[in-house]
Amino acid sequence: MESAEQVQQPARHRRITAAMVAERAGVSVATVSLVANGKTAGRVSEDNISRVRDAIAELGYVVDGIGSSLARGVSSIVILVAPDISNPFFAKVIAGVRESLGPSYQLLLSVTDSGEFPKAADVRKLMSLRPAGLLVDAPNADFLEDLSVAGPLVLLDAPGMESFAPAVNLDVASGARELAAHLAGAGHRRVAYLDSVTGTTTFTLRRDAFLSEAAARGMAVDSADVRSTTIDVGAAAAAFADAWPDWQRNGITAVVCATDTHAYGVLQEARVAGVKIPEELAVAGFDDLPYSATSSPGLTSVHLPATPLGLKAGEQLRRLMEGRALEPTDLTLESSLVVRGSTLAGR
Repeated sequence: MESAEQVQQPARHRRITAAMVAERAGVSVATVSLVANGKTAGRVSEDNISRVRDAIAELGYVVDGIGSSLARGVSSIVILVAPDISNPFFAKVIAGVRESLGPSYQLLLSVTDSGEFPKAADVRKLMSLRPAGLLVDAPNADFLEDLSVAGPLVLLDAPGMESFAPAVNLDVASGARELAAHLAGAGHRRVAYLDSVTGTTTFTLRRDAFLSEAAARGMAVDSADVRSTTIDVGAAAAAFADAWPDWQRNGITAVVCATDTHAYGVLQEARVAGVKIPEELAVAGFDDLPYSATSSPGLTSVHLPATPLGLKAGEQLRRLMEGRALEPTDLTLESSLVVRGSTLAGR
């Protein structure tokens, strides 16, 4: 027999079901479902609608939207797979995706620990939720081949992966070449590169495009002067502290970082070590995060349109989920170099 405390337990501590609402309102469970899902027109009387709504308010009933969607064979969930969510760039991408999807879809993030790449097997487990669509940010070919899922799929920042699915890409190579031209024009001849350990294709492309253009413009970047670390300010600072003695002996006068976050770590450690920026060492990055305009000195960076990337990818996925055609199937958003004081004295 239940104790008095159990009998008087507030309803909010229990899971309220449609059956409980039906009993309170004196109607069928089917009627509760029609009212809760806004499908009463010509099917439920005004009196019953009122009674069900009163019961819902009294009991605090919440419709299990995901469960209802699953019963129909597909959910309203959109899954965004992203490597290394610690990168602040992704916050703006996510904001763009969220805006483009609107209130009709729920955005679920599948992310990894810092420096790790998503595993296809982990993503496939999420497919049991029967998502309406899938977005994959900065994948590589091995991941996509292993993933092999059906349903609407759009790739973000996935250069060279267009054969797998529709993609919205960033022209990172163009920005990388602009950066190499800028540093060569400023007189730099020996340059270092601080890369990301994530191993995604977008980082390979920006590094290779920069190194190729640097070589074409007479700048040397030895393999020993290319280092890698996670996308973290502290980790980048430590990597720079370790590399700087060798870089200094090798005559390095500029370091290009795979992300602005790496560059912030370099700037931080350079101040500690008494390295003058840009007189002794020019520093540049990729992403053009908001802080780059206000750091001291301001950070030269390749601007990559993060929010438009999310917006366009979300728009493309919505078209697929709603059965509409894509025109075109592949989009590329322009990058641009923003020159600030970290590479140009007096700015």
